[in-house]
Amino acid sequence: MNPIPQLQKWDSTLDLLRDPYRFISRNCQNKQSDLFEARLLLQKTFCMRGQEAAQVFYDPDLFCRAGAAPKAVMKTLFGQGGVQSLDEDAHRHRKQMFLSIMTSEQIDRLEVLTERQLSAALPRWKTMAEVSLYEEFQRVLTIAVCEGAGVPLADSEVELRTRQLTSLFHDAAKIGMEHFRARRARRHTNDWITDLIQQIRAQEISLPAQSPASTIAWHRDLNNDLLDPQVAAVELLNLLRPVVAISVYMTLIAHALHFHPDCREKLKSGSEEYVRAFVQEVRRYYPFFPFTAAIVQTYFEWNGFEFPRGKRVLLDLYGTNHDSRIWKEPELFQPDRFLQREPTPYDFIPQGGGEYALNHRCPGEWITVSLMKLTSRFLTQKMHYEVRDQKLEIDFSQMPALPRGQFMISSVCAADSQPVATSPSQPQRVRI
Repeated sequence: MNPIPQLQKWDSTLDLLRDPYRFISRNCQNKQSDLFEARLLLQKTFCMRGQEAAQVFYDPDLFCRAGAAPKAVMKTLFGQGGVQSLDEDAHRHRKQMFLSIMTSEQIDRLEVLTERQLSAALPRWKTMAEVSLYEEFQRVLTIAVCEGAGVPLADSEVELRTRQLTSLFHDAAKIGMEHFRARRARRHTNDWITDLIQQIRAQEISLPAQSPASTIAWHRDLNNDLLDPQVAAVELLNLLRPVVAISVYMTLIAHALHFHPDCREKLKSGSEEYVRAFVQEVRRYYPFFPFTAAIVQTYFEWNGFEFPRGKRVLLDLYGTNHDSRIWKEPELFQPDRFLQREPTPYDFIPQGGGEYALNHRCPGEWITVSLMKLTSRFLTQKMHYEVRDQKLEIDFSQMPALPRGQFMISSVCAADSQPVATSPSQPQRVRI
């Protein structure tokens, strides 16, 4: 067997936190290997990247997910007892519940609800001196996904629930008070949705049988038992939270349009094929999830390396999407590459790899693509806005990675209206 390249530092956790999206690929390149070992969170961990690595990583006979994610992540981002922590038959059974929700009718309805909220937000944006697209997209998606899922949301609750659902993903990987804010948000959202699950089961609230909230509330496990109310709440939040997290990608779409105005003109043409290619390139090019974790459940050998049972392994998602062996000129933003080829389940993995029904690949990927296509059309065909000088470089030290200035826009108006004139005393802005 070949010796596995090792990082010399006693623990590399701080290095990982400083550059979570490029840590694995940078060290793979330094070691000239798709695999190396590092001590992370005081535990020896294998880190791997690339298409071949992804094929191995998503083999359910070789890897399991139980115990792979740090407890801090389970207590904030995923919640305890959810589908991300299950394996084998239990995972497939629970995943089928989510797949039953991801019907074309449900996705179309969520798209309609989101577009309705975007259109409703336009008049308010017109009155604002500056608009934080990231924050506004969070609000839009919270209202839309709650309505689409059958979760009652009073107008007085919108700001609170938006803030809590956002904190579950925005603050989960932070250190200090921000992380504890995510834990507090997890407790409060769990209580909120657990109460809803109990109301549904007690028939104190009436929802359509096909609504996601009802489907999850009445889902039965492999023993034909209803899920524990708190676990059912975690799973319903596993629908709400990821949809609100699409606000990250929506903001990055605006970023891509700003720096690639030629794409804006092509999107205005209304070509569905180009819209799809543009969205896929945003998902490939920009950071979203940096990596994912698993545990070796049975000893195996790969490329001359030994993988002992119980070893924690990280798969580099961002690095695989920027692997020059897979992607020509990966550091260039080129939507046309997706007009020329169809990605495979293992070379294009922004939200995980493998098959939806069998592997730990996000079943909400279809929703992500749908809402990103909507956003691309809305920003180019439904509204005008200006972008002032601001810090727009992507902050790779944060998860999620976003423009440092959060991408602020101003002088917003509908596409069929005349843009508001900019005062000479205001900072110089760029019309897009």
